[in-house]
Amino acid sequence: MSFNVQPAPVARPNRCQLFGPASNTVLLPKMAASAADVVNIDLEDSVAPDDKEQARKNAIQAINDIDWGKKTVSLRINGLDTPYWVRDVVDVMEQTNGRLDMIMIPKAGNASDVYTVDAIVTAIEAQRSLKKRLGLEVIIETAAGLAHVEEIAASSPRMQAMSIGPADYAAFMGMQTTAIGGMQENYYMLDDVREGASERARHFADPWHYPTVAIVAACRTHGLLPVDGPFGDFSDPDGFRAQALRSATLGMVGKWAIHPKQIALSNEVFTPSEAAVEKARRIIAAMEEADEQGKGAAVLDGKLIDIASGRQAQVILEMMALIESSQD
Repeated sequence: MSFNVQPAPVARPNRCQLFGPASNTVLLPKMAASAADVVNIDLEDSVAPDDKEQARKNAIQAINDIDWGKKTVSLRINGLDTPYWVRDVVDVMEQTNGRLDMIMIPKAGNASDVYTVDAIVTAIEAQRSLKKRLGLEVIIETAAGLAHVEEIAASSPRMQAMSIGPADYAAFMGMQTTAIGGMQENYYMLDDVREGASERARHFADPWHYPTVAIVAACRTHGLLPVDGPFGDFSDPDGFRAQALRSATLGMVGKWAIHPKQIALSNEVFTPSEAAVEKARRIIAAMEEADEQGKGAAVLDGKLIDIASGRQAQVILEMMALIESSQD
């Protein structure tokens, strides 16, 4: 292992991030009552330009008045290329009672974007003598964001999480698709020609694989939570589950929900199963026994396990402990 040990991410569950526009005040109490670990009150893409100012006022009132329980409450501000974002940060920080936990920066393109928001947040905290330090999270959804993903991850000690935004990412990359996440019908390869075969089988690949792996690697290097972004077709639970399973397999800890139907699906995929937890406990027990015997490896169910297996098992048990503690 490197001499520079990778820092641990913030210890909280992040299986599902539920988004809702601050312009729709009916939705906000429902978000608080949901089973999502994180709620993102949105001032950006889901709010029309004419509604921005009122949506900001709605967000302030909701943060102050709604009982959010143990949820992590995040505010997605408008992009740094708009005239709205400064007031988003200043007004919300100056007029809320400390319940806000994070600010989400959309379309982060480099470390300077994070620094800019961080500087304003730090100044307001100092001016108001606030003891609670606000966290930051970003969305990687541009070509520049992906190119600078590691410097963004390392940009601020306030950074807690990083998500992929597939819709804007596709637009900025010039991808020929209008879907938000999921499989793309034109992204496939064909079998070799087989004598006598009537047609060649298609094999569909994952167009989001590279940015997902890049985000996970940057997050794990700098102690952030990597989060999968939205799946636009909320009438397709199987498609949502398939994408969530892929991102979980690659190391992401959770996924966005843009509709209540997606909350349970996300929690299901990113909650370790009973079988996984039981196996993890058995791996830890087997490795402890091997350690007592002066061995670095053991055999469990006819398979070799070693120190790396123990680390994998520990990740599962720690995640389950976080989830259980959040539900007390």
